[in-house]
Amino acid sequence: MKKRPSDVRPSGIAVAVAAVLLGCAAAPVMAQSAAGEDEPPVAAGQASAGEAKATLETVRVSATRLESDLLKTPVTVTAVTQEALTREGVRDVRGLSGKMPNVQIASGPDSGVQVSIRGIGANNFTEIGDPAVGLHVAGLYSPRPQGALALMFDVDQVEVLRGPQGTLFGRNSTGGSINIIPAKPRFDSTFGSAELDIGSYNLRQLNLIQNIAVNDRFALRFSATKVERDGWIDQKQDFTDVNIPERGFIADGIPDVDQRRNVKVGRDKYYYNRDEWALRLAARYAFSDKVEWLVAYEKFQNDGAGQVAMKDCGQAAGTRFACTGGKWDVNINVPGRTDMSIDTVRSNLNWFIDDANSLEYNVAFAVQKRFQIADDDGGYHEIPSQVTATLPVPAEGDWGVWPVRDNTSITLDSKYKSFVHELQFKHQGERLSLVSGLFWMREKNQIDYAQEQLVNAPFGYPVSQFYHQPNRQVDAKAIFSQADWRFAPSWTATFGARYSRDEKTDRGGQVYGGWDTESTAYYNGLYNPGTPGQPGFRAHNGRELTERMGPFGGIGAYKLWGPPAENEHSESWRKVTWRLGLTKNLSDDEILFASLSTGYKAGGFGDKDDKCGGKTCIDGPAGPQYTFFPYKPETVTNFEIGYKGLLLDQRLSLSVTAFYSRYKDMQVTGDFYAAKVHVEEPCPDFNPTCDIIKKWQTVNVGVVNIPGVEVEFDYLPTPNTRIGGFFSYINSKIKDYPTFSDEWNCGVREEFGAPPCPAPYSGPNPELAGRQIYDITGHHLPMTPKFTAGVNASHTFKFANGYELVPWVSVKWQDKMYFTLRNLDNAHVSDAQEAYTTVDASLSLKSPSIWRAELYVLNATDKMSKNWADDAGGFIRAYWNDPRTVGLRLRFDY
Repeated sequence: MKKRPSDVRPSGIAVAVAAVLLGCAAAPVMAQSAAGEDEPPVAAGQASAGEAKATLETVRVSATRLESDLLKTPVTVTAVTQEALTREGVRDVRGLSGKMPNVQIASGPDSGVQVSIRGIGANNFTEIGDPAVGLHVAGLYSPRPQGALALMFDVDQVEVLRGPQGTLFGRNSTGGSINIIPAKPRFDSTFGSAELDIGSYNLRQLNLIQNIAVNDRFALRFSATKVERDGWIDQKQDFTDVNIPERGFIADGIPDVDQRRNVKVGRDKYYYNRDEWALRLAARYAFSDKVEWLVAYEKFQNDGAGQVAMKDCGQAAGTRFACTGGKWDVNINVPGRTDMSIDTVRSNLNWFIDDANSLEYNVAFAVQKRFQIADDDGGYHEIPSQVTATLPVPAEGDWGVWPVRDNTSITLDSKYKSFVHELQFKHQGERLSLVSGLFWMREKNQIDYAQEQLVNAPFGYPVSQFYHQPNRQVDAKAIFSQADWRFAPSWTATFGARYSRDEKTDRGGQVYGGWDTESTAYYNGLYNPGTPGQPGFRAHNGRELTERMGPFGGIGAYKLWGPPAENEHSESWRKVTWRLGLTKNLSDDEILFASLSTGYKAGGFGDKDDKCGGKTCIDGPAGPQYTFFPYKPETVTNFEIGYKGLLLDQRLSLSVTAFYSRYKDMQVTGDFYAAKVHVEEPCPDFNPTCDIIKKWQTVNVGVVNIPGVEVEFDYLPTPNTRIGGFFSYINSKIKDYPTFSDEWNCGVREEFGAPPCPAPYSGPNPELAGRQIYDITGHHLPMTPKFTAGVNASHTFKFANGYELVPWVSVKWQDKMYFTLRNLDNAHVSDAQEAYTTVDASLSLKSPSIWRAELYVLNATDKMSKNWADDAGGFIRAYWNDPRTVGLRLRFDY
């Protein structure tokens, strides 16, 4: 980095902003990353080894696909090194949540990870869903959201770009991009390290790195990591035996919930455990000074239990749904099991044609396999006051509320194969920089997936649906180019465009079973409940189901449901996205930039299904009416203006960005209106929409305006002291969503002092049929706390004998965050995570020889916070972030 001449001063506005930041007691959090652990060569302005840094080191990023100084790159990007990831306990992408401006990450079902940047995310984790935030490894697109669970280890850094990425990165993304950049083999030395981490809940993690410089043209690098940890919840077996005599349900000593998989497991197999390992072997070879090849094989294995949604006991307190045991007690009859592997081969071939031009070909082939089973009910059954069904069951059945929930999701087998190619031509001239390229991704997905609901009105029968999808394909092609033209000494213009074509195809897909709760087909002829209304009639108990019923019996177990629905469908979409930018160099160390950019996410479709749900539709043909529930692409247009500067004699870096996004045709996945059907009698009060069929589908909804501000800084007040931080503001507001249906915990809202749910729409507009219309104009997007802020600081104490002691502390705060568009504020059934603060700290001792040790505490105040929540019919269930953990890391370098 060039040093600023003595006669060049920072702009007045920059000094003013810096003074405010450094004088503010509630300073924002998160420092810019320090140098990586492999001790790369000393950058300009950086002290040599053993000396304190007098100025900030130069951080290089690849956010424009050309390596550049972070503070000279006119895009909003945060870079985090492996050292920072390790210190903050970040093991996979989920750990980045809340650690930088406007980035929130939630756990999802089916091992999915929902990444939301500036409020834009995606909640479809299936083989047909696409993430709104692109995940890249070594610059190459990784298509499945489950891939975000892969361990981040031995990386140079992780770069998080905020805002739509519609020109340079992989497939288009509407929210942003995360690029995980693994460390490369180095030609200059042979070295290695071993790190052991032991901590709370029997945490054990081992990290190994070995770099071998065979010669000055060939190097190998091996790295591996293994992590195990017990689950922190209090998991017990579910032997629920309902006893509500006044309703005719008499306990008989036999569990009413499925016992086929109900086995006792140790804490190491509880939900919220960890049992993962990964390795990477990379080879780097320089054929000549102009041609270099990097090839790597990576393996990830996850044998953990996954997560289970647990009751928010704080909100339930003081209600009839209050927790009866400990806050983290959960009753499980289906212990979690995951067997997910990801095998990836990546290749990067670079030809440096001359000093200004290069050609780069990147390719990645990945195979992801997964088996997974999860307890969807968590043992939270209806409480007696909810139950309205009565035994014995009459001949016509009882459509009241039954006392048992017994639901399971099972991925019996899945294989996602992806091939990603990218060819780039790069030019870096005195006045023009250019990146042009071709992108092609081919994905072939196969999955056998099933859902079970084992106790249902009107007779207590089980139902299940089995999705056999042997050949779901995604084909994405693009041509792109972006140029930066310095048309005047201190002015640079950016022009970029990308033409994308996306196609999705389903071949040979079949959907077996169904949701007809009056059918005994699930039993597969192996159990006879008798005839409803006749003596001796009784649906199954928890010991009468066998493995030859339902998903584990295979497709043959669904023969009594009749022939499957056949999926054979294809759709495609085309879009041109673009970027315009203007950058002004205020000085050698400061820039001011503005950009206008667009992004898009392809549309899609679901499984073929009868929208009438096997009943008689009111509109159109009586039924069945088969559809694939297609949906359109979503788009984002984003304007932002930003400042980046290196101030105070290169001791303060400051980045400030203001943005305004317009988000259209947002894709939302959930239970949505499909059809209105004929019913024999008026709908009862407890089920006012019994004449409405809803289907799990993705729909396009609304227009959202998203303004915000993001600030990041890094400061060296003394050579041995470092203070960093961030601040963000976002005020996403729904502008146009006239069909929103408010159905959040309708049965208890009045009881808990919340506004009641609106009555179902009964007017002439067919688009509103069955919806409980509520105006959410001005409501916030999910996972968008209005403000986030914090600070972290460290100081290095140097001793005469060569030892160094470094205390570090980080404080992060985030505002209230909603999980649905309803934005319901209520003490007992809120859809929000209230504002909270977390504190992390560590104390490290570095010896003058080969070892270092670090004591740490994460979430020191033991603040339990949610990252996802859902309506559980009277209370809230959620996925939770980790409680307080303490530990010790030991590292040896050789």
